[in-house]
Amino acid sequence: MRAPMGDFDDVRPAPEALDLLVGPVADAVRGWSGTVPAEQILYVDTDPQWADTATFVEHYGQDILEQSANCVVVAGKRGGEASLAACLVLSTTRVDVNGAVRRQLGARKASFAPMDTATGETGMEYGGITPVGLPADWPLLVDAAVVDLPYVLIGSGRRRGKLIVPGKAFAELPGAVVLEGLGVA
Repeated sequence: MRAPMGDFDDVRPAPEALDLLVGPVADAVRGWSGTVPAEQILYVDTDPQWADTATFVEHYGQDILEQSANCVVVAGKRGGEASLAACLVLSTTRVDVNGAVRRQLGARKASFAPMDTATGETGMEYGGITPVGLPADWPLLVDAAVVDLPYVLIGSGRRRGKLIVPGKAFAELPGAVVLEGLGVA
């Protein structure tokens, strides 16, 4: 099987790679619903030594850069109460934490969640956090540019491996809110 982007040796439908995914991601793929069939979500095996964006693109293909997204966990605070959310933006942009995120969460202050919090609450590895399989009660803020792409490369929940997902599927994930301008240059 060939991926719609990049140069990967091992490509398979995610439902056939459940044993390679962390628990929450495997559960989300197993229970997948929506207009995009689960078989259209692809798992590609990647070497963790190439996980950082610059070396990843160099190793697996330049075309990936414009078609990949990063998922980050943010913490919003208001009146002593903290809440967590995830943000999905193109990898060529950064999350507008102090603008779009803060406003959307109704928070007085927003910042990136500490690594221990992000990994502990998601059950995923740092550097591999993905919007597939996040806690169901979290808001998932998705930049509109991500949804507009035919396919998007994202983390798989681990540093080894990635998922390739049709962009429109992100708008259907639990808690998803699509926002213009969430990712800024």
